[in-house]
This record gives sequence, structure tokens and C-alpha cells, in this order.
Amino acid sequence: MAKEKPHLNIVFVGHVDHGKSTTVGRLLYDAGNIPEQELRKLKELAQQLGKSGFEFAFVMDNLKEERERGVTIDLSHKQFKTDKYDYTIIDAPGHRDFVKNMITGASQADVGILVVAGAEGVKEQTKEHIFLCKTMGVHQLAILVNKMDVLKWDESKFKAVKEEISKVLKTVGYKPDEINFIPASAYEGDNIVKKSSNMSWYKGPTLREQLDLFKLPEKPTNLPLRLPLQDVYNITGIGVVPVGRVETGTMKVGDKVIIVPGREGKGVQGEVKTIEMHHEQIQMAEPGDNVGFNVRGVGKKDIARGDVLGHTDTPPPVVSEFIAQIVVLNHPTVITVGYTPVFHIHTAQVPCQFVELQKVLNPATGAVLKENPDTLKNGDAAIVKIRPRTPIVIEKQKENPHMARFAIRDAGTTVAAGMCIDYVKK
Repeated sequence: MAKEKPHLNIVFVGHVDHGKSTTVGRLLYDAGNIPEQELRKLKELAQQLGKSGFEFAFVMDNLKEERERGVTIDLSHKQFKTDKYDYTIIDAPGHRDFVKNMITGASQADVGILVVAGAEGVKEQTKEHIFLCKTMGVHQLAILVNKMDVLKWDESKFKAVKEEISKVLKTVGYKPDEINFIPASAYEGDNIVKKSSNMSWYKGPTLREQLDLFKLPEKPTNLPLRLPLQDVYNITGIGVVPVGRVETGTMKVGDKVIIVPGREGKGVQGEVKTIEMHHEQIQMAEPGDNVGFNVRGVGKKDIARGDVLGHTDTPPPVVSEFIAQIVVLNHPTVITVGYTPVFHIHTAQVPCQFVELQKVLNPATGAVLKENPDTLKNGDAAIVKIRPRTPIVIEKQKENPHMARFAIRDAGTTVAAGMCIDYVKK
């Protein structure tokens, strides 16, 4: 069996109409991932809808409503193989009211491509997306300066846009000199997969080549073991088998572990007897591994989805309150103290109450705009104090970012997203 390539999640972000979907469609098409006849059908559909030129975007925008409006509403996932990696492409919407999906996308992504239309340059959402990528832990970016055909392939105009984007990248803590800027035309196909003959002045990688230049993020094996439970099974002949994905650290057969909060809220301890992955027994599991395992001394009634396993000497923190930095994405009115939506934290889903609104921040820089606001509205970045209905496991961004992020959902939509910056232990 051929060795599996390492897997990366990539998110495409940027202001609305700057060409994200067209970029992804062109990438998939030129790399031979979309059959000619499928593109022909999409081209005809685009013309019928009076959206001529949108055929590449339609590859990703597969919802009927999106095709008619010509905008990306939901996240679409597509697989894409390069020489080095197996990518999952998350095409995130750039529309103002669809930033919510962009966040759920970015919080799953390892690397990002920021698409900026050359003639437009940096727009409000370009800044917000850069800030959100940084906040949500997308450590590696490349910048695609798109629609260079509109700029008549002019190098000086490319340089001016690069300069403008670099300033914004610096304000949030990215290092522009470590980031590739790729001049391209997704619609014409320049520098996406094929090298452009229109910009001989550009010596860097195409978008396709850039995908092999990203580095595999280091597995967080040096952090304490954290394994959020996804399910708990009772298997005849084996006993209780919890299942989940190792987020950080490593778990070995024979390890002394604790699962918290557990049914009683005090946690339950035991020893790892067996670990299984892809129906094979393994001796050790590391970050990214989806495993089933058996722990001596743990009963089915003791534990549930949302509990987190760690080593007894570095147990996961169980908290009664936490301070979070959030971005409000899509709330029908405003958020006030007392609001109690469901927080999705790793595999836990717990109603949590807003007990204090402490600060409103500038969403592009993080600077404080207002202390103790009465309400929070869409687009606000804020610092808030949260009290979960039942104690939960969450960690500080600076101690374990993999266990700090969460989404806030209410009535089937993502209202906000954020990360824990401090907590009060139970």
C-alpha cells in the first residue's frame, strides 16, 4: 500500500468578488481535477443565469441560490492532491454576512491563501480576514494578487498592492518577508497552475507550486495529552471503548489517565489497556490520530462525549468560568448579559451564559474601542466573561491553542467564534 501523503487543510479567504471561488475552480480544473464536460455544463449554466465568466466559481458554489446570486454562502470542501500533500480545500465566503463560515473554515485550517484583487487592493474585509486568520491559528499564508489582467500585467501596480497588504500583515503579527505574493489571473489561468507568459518579470512560484512550499505544522506532541471523547461504545469481549482524536500530546499503552469532568464532575481514573486505529492495535497514539481505546477501571456510565482525557499528572483543566475573545458573526439582534447560547468546544456542546461584556475591540487590529459595552452586534470583536451551565474543559490560547477555540451556535447558525484567554478553575 502506498504511504499516505501528509494531510493539510487550506482555507481561501479575502474580500467578496476578489476571486476566491474562481481561483479554486481554476486550480482544480487546470490540475485535471474537473472533467472538461463538467466545466462545459457549468459554462452553459453560467450563461443561462446571465453570469458569464462565473463558471470556475460554480465548481465550488454548488448551491442553487449561490449560482443565482453569484456569491459563496456556505463552506465547500474539495480534495486536492499535490506532489507532497493531500489537501482539503475550504473555500470560505467573503461576503460580510457570511464571515461566520469563514471563521469555522479558518479554525480548521493549517494554511491559508488570501485572495486580493489587484485593482481594488486592501478592503475592510481583507483586513478582517487577515486578523481572523491570525486569531484562529492559521500560521502560514500566501497572498494571491488576482485579476492582474485588469492591471495589464503591470509589475509596478503589483508592487504597490504588495506593499499595502504587507502593512496590514505586520499590524497583526505576520511577517511579510516570509510570505509569498503571487501575481495571477484566476479567470485567464495565469500563475494558478500554468506559469504566466504575461508576467515574465515574476520569478516566484505559481499557486500550485506554492501548495508544495507550505510546511507541515509540527505535531503538538510536547504539550500535555488532550483527547476529547467523540463517542463511548460498549463492545462485547472488550468492554468500554471511548473513541476520539488526539489533539495534543501522546497516549501510550500502560499510561495512567484521567477523564474529566466525567459523570460526577470529579473525573475518573484508569490505565490504558489497548489502543486501536484503523482496526489495528497500536502502542502509541499522537496528535491527529483517531483512535478507539480501552481504559481499565472506566465504566460506560462514568464518561460521555465532550469529556477530555489527559495524564493523571497533567489533567485537563475543568473550569466554572472563562474569559474569551470572540467575534460576533451572525446574531439576529444584539448580544447582552444573560444570553445563553450553545458553545461548541472541541467535542463538547454546552449552554453557556454571557455574564460580563468587558471590552469591544477593533476587529482589524485588536485595539480596545470601548470598555463595558451594553450590547455586542455583528462584526464586533470583544472580550467577554462566560459561565458554562455545567463545568467544561477549555484551555487558554497561550497554553494550548488546540483546546482554546470554540464556536457559538444558536437556532442552527453560528452566532460567534472565539478563544479562551483565561479561566477560573472549578
